Amino acid sequence: MPSKVYFTDMRAEHGKSLLNKLEKLFEAAGMKELIKPGDLVALKIHFGERGNTGYIRPQFTRRIVNRVKELGGKPFLTDANTLYVGSRANAVDHLQTAIENGFAYAVMDAPLVIADGLNGKDYVTVPVGLKHFKEVKIGSAIVHADALIAISHFKGHEATGFGGTLKNVGMGSGSRSGKQMMHSDVLPSVNIGKCLGCSKCSQWCPAGAIAVGEDKKAAVDEKSCIGCGECTVTCPVQAIAINWKTKPDMIQEKIVEYAAGVLKNKAGKAGFINFVNNVSPDCDCFGWTDAPLVRDIGMLASLDPVALDQASVDLVNKERGLPNSRIAGKEDSGDIFRAVHPRVDWRVQLAYGEAIGLGSRKYELIKI
Repeated sequence: MPSKVYFTDMRAEHGKSLLNKLEKLFEAAGMKELIKPGDLVALKIHFGERGNTGYIRPQFTRRIVNRVKELGGKPFLTDANTLYVGSRANAVDHLQTAIENGFAYAVMDAPLVIADGLNGKDYVTVPVGLKHFKEVKIGSAIVHADALIAISHFKGHEATGFGGTLKNVGMGSGSRSGKQMMHSDVLPSVNIGKCLGCSKCSQWCPAGAIAVGEDKKAAVDEKSCIGCGECTVTCPVQAIAINWKTKPDMIQEKIVEYAAGVLKNKAGKAGFINFVNNVSPDCDCFGWTDAPLVRDIGMLASLDPVALDQASVDLVNKERGLPNSRIAGKEDSGDIFRAVHPRVDWRVQLAYGEAIGLGSRKYELIKI
């Protein structure tokens, strides 16, 4: 039987603001049934990197906070620290960035809890017994929460094609060491002809694996490289490409296995919301946000994370790309994310999620 995915577009009018429509989406998807009085409810979001503007507006998350409280739950906003060196690699910087981006307690009326603690070492090892991992390392605050609502910005991603619920839940909930395990099949490859020798990649490398030599070109020590991909997204001239040690499908499957670990003790206690607007070509972990690939489409919600991501990508691929974006010249490709990230087959994460029982790719889209 197809899973139910609920959808509302971005149109608004008197008495039907987008915030009100989000509440109706929450109700229609059955999320109020997930929360019992006294439940500690993790709202898994992405606070956005410093300089990024693509993350979900705090006003939307505040409405979910309000609704959870009305149901007797105790909501908290959470995300795990990043592997790369940025503004969210430890809890102090992470919280400061979240506040700067509008997620202060005074705005949200809910505390912010960094899921894997001060320096990424506060995690729980969860047995999963899957193809790549026997166990996964999940931020303890997410594991110990009674219920989970993942609120995800749906956008492109340089390593997974797109990033939606599965990535927000899987990669986003992994501890720093867990993130390294998920990235371990990625190595950078420097195009010497393009390299400017600016050393930005070296400055952002968390492992100190990149140096600029006397020839003013960057070089990577593969023995030291941890495969985080930070240099790839930092290079201003795209001189560092991902060099997959194995198939690029691997990181998608690993992320899905981490999502399975997150949801293992959340049966009947997890709901998912995707915001398919400001669909930028890359992750919100970047310190900038590029022009959106398509027009703003809407908000979707489901109790099935696989169906939700499938419905979201299908809606994006029905759109014509925007000519002032990175997809310029390929506006009618029919596969927006493949046109932007041609080496990545985004279908892998959905197929694998379905294969291990996280949900179904078959869905019924219900407009509200």
